[in-house]
Amino acid sequence: MTPHQRLTARAPGPFAAGLAMAAALALAGEAIAQTAERVALPGFDMDRTEVTIGQFARYAAASGITTRAEREGGGFEFVGGWQRRAGWTWRSPDGAAPRSEQLPAVHLTQGEAQAYCRWAGGRLPSAAEWQSAAYTEQRSAPPAPWQAGKTYEYPTGDSPQGANTSGADAWPRAAPAGTTQAGVNGLFDMGANVWEWVSDERGSERRTMGGSWWYGGTQMRADVDAWKDAEFPAVYIGFRCAYDKR
Repeated sequence: MTPHQRLTARAPGPFAAGLAMAAALALAGEAIAQTAERVALPGFDMDRTEVTIGQFARYAAASGITTRAEREGGGFEFVGGWQRRAGWTWRSPDGAAPRSEQLPAVHLTQGEAQAYCRWAGGRLPSAAEWQSAAYTEQRSAPPAPWQAGKTYEYPTGDSPQGANTSGADAWPRAAPAGTTQAGVNGLFDMGANVWEWVSDERGSERRTMGGSWWYGGTQMRADVDAWKDAEFPAVYIGFRCAYDKR
């Protein structure tokens, strides 16, 4: 290109620029989708772990998103009632730099979680899909002690042992991805650690699954029916993605 051409070349129009940005985001999301470890299940795949701070950071850098908790000064924690915690966001879930980027990304609304999953080539699972993955062993030849076809009481098996609950364990708050005991179908933290948004709707509410580190093991059971406002960002709520078979 000559100096004259550099002076007279026109910037791409907004439509072309928008297409270029969309293509760049799609490519970046596809890279995340290809590198995130998944578990293959009948009809769909699912992230082996909850989406981490490190994964969400790559999405935020690519998309330029500012989350609701960031815009409004912080997410929420329950201490004698729901309290907004200044500066608590997915970047600093407990108000300070995270001890690990492998911690689950929290302080996100259900819509923000869904947007990440779309960027990564997936979607939020339905409650039925989540429960199927969490409680029924679907590997054809699972390692001991898992039994193919068996539906377990907890995502960790016949007991909540090995999960990050409010009981005695190695994690006073959230645990980094992959550090608790692997459960049904080789998935981590389908019970406890943090609640997980799914796609089920009830008016302005969305369902959350699995319990969290704040609760005991009873909240890990399949019969727990928990809903939160779709726009509610809290320290206890994260997510993972599901992916349709190609």
